[in-house]
Amino acid sequence: MNREIERKFLVSDDTWRSGVAETVRLRQGYLPGAPGCGVRVRLAGAEATLCIKGRRINTACDEFEYAIPPDDARRMLDLFCGDAVIEKTRHIVPVGDDRWEVDVFHGRHRGLVLAELELDAVGQPIEPPPWIGREVTGCREYTNAYLATHPFVPPASG
Repeated sequence: MNREIERKFLVSDDTWRSGVAETVRLRQGYLPGAPGCGVRVRLAGAEATLCIKGRRINTACDEFEYAIPPDDARRMLDLFCGDAVIEKTRHIVPVGDDRWEVDVFHGRHRGLVLAELELDAVGQPIEPPPWIGREVTGCREYTNAYLATHPFVPPASG
């Protein structure tokens, strides 16, 4: 079992792009699961995974992730997820010792750009780079499971 500890932020500008070290296109959806957990199937380039996540408490949740055949993942997405699929491009942006994941969403979520940082411990201090905006860790409307069934609505400005 793994414990996922992460914080999530909106991205305030495009200056992160100059630091991109790696990019992968993702397609993912959520399967019906037991109460209190989420079951995600993901295609990431030529690889695929099935992931079961427990209920998130603050920044942490239990996580079980397994490699599966990409053809199986495609079939699960088509059979079980329908239109409730997220498409995004993930950019890996190293900053010092940190490995930021910047997700640029496509389709009905166009315009949404989120940055995540996985941590070693709950409460671990971080030094956000200048392109990091408002923290949205724990905000349901910015979780992938929520976005799979709800189009992104940009916050009202003003």
